[in-house]
Amino acid sequence: MLKVSNLCSGYGKTQILNGLDFEVKQGEIVTLIGANGAGKTTTLKTLCGVIPTMAGHVSFDGEDLTNKTPFAIVDAGITMVPEGRQLFPNFTVKDNLIMGSYKRAARPIVQRKMEEVLEIFPRVKERLNQLAGSLSGGEQQMVAIARGMMSDPRLLIFDEPSLGLSPILVQQMFGVIRNVIEHGVTVLLVEQNVFQTLRLADRGYVLENGAIILSGTGQELLSDPHIRKAYLGH
Repeated sequence: MLKVSNLCSGYGKTQILNGLDFEVKQGEIVTLIGANGAGKTTTLKTLCGVIPTMAGHVSFDGEDLTNKTPFAIVDAGITMVPEGRQLFPNFTVKDNLIMGSYKRAARPIVQRKMEEVLEIFPRVKERLNQLAGSLSGGEQQMVAIARGMMSDPRLLIFDEPSLGLSPILVQQMFGVIRNVIEHGVTVLLVEQNVFQTLRLADRGYVLENGAIILSGTGQELLSDPHIRKAYLGH
């Protein structure tokens, strides 16, 4: 579904990514793990067209998306739920959700998508008429994911969805991601909670210094001595 070949990118003249190769197949949940500064968020921003590709290619269902605009990438079926939620705090929850349906293909089905999303997120349904900025951190994250779903994506990218949440809410968040997959959406996940992420993921890639050094199934990576020492503390 998503194929990344020899991807290089960075900021200005500073190169961060050094020839990444990875893929995400339809129906999978794939994770990118690595320490702070490894290049995870840079990878996601490059995939979404926020920062330019210096070299390499990104294709989605056979369509070349290399250096396409963020609007074109969303239209192709890729949506990112960004780190820090980035809601419109002075808009209602409902208006935030509607903002997620600006994609051309999603506009005619906005009512149907709203019903589907609110079925997945009953807590969001309860808060529809509240200002997004008045919600708790966990509720805001639910709204951010629901907004991403409103664009009717085929691939949903998560950047640190559990950041700043309590342990109980982290568990709920992983439950929500499972629910998203069960509704037919493919997932690419960057997440600081490596243990929970690898338990959930079909496959994973390990980034260090802008390069992929290891890959495997979630279970294989959980059992790998390097992963256990570097990310799980044993």
